[in-house]
Amino acid sequence: MTFDVEKYKTFYECDEHWELKRSFMEAHKERFPEEEVVCLAQVFTNIELLGCRYPPETMRLVAELSKELVTKYRESRTTKLKRTFVAASDAAAARYAPKK
Repeated sequence: MTFDVEKYKTFYECDEHWELKRSFMEAHKERFPEEEVVCLAQVFTNIELLGCRYPPETMRLVAELSKELVTKYRESRTTKLKRTFVAASDAAAARYAPKK
């Protein structure tokens, strides 16, 4: 089944995130019904970009379907700046720690 994946780009998605989701849909739009591909693509980007977790069966399916895509995406990210999350209490303690 063929459908136009471009209609699923939302106005708030940055190009990099959209490309990841679009490539997932393009790779699987012949294997699953449209609604399922769109849902799986959103789950995939939620896992990869936001760190979301889903039931084990869903995680396994998405991991299998995204194996090649995620490898390419992660390789492209190796030279990018990475975010580090720090607890607010640790940040405050570091800010007011005496200088050596």
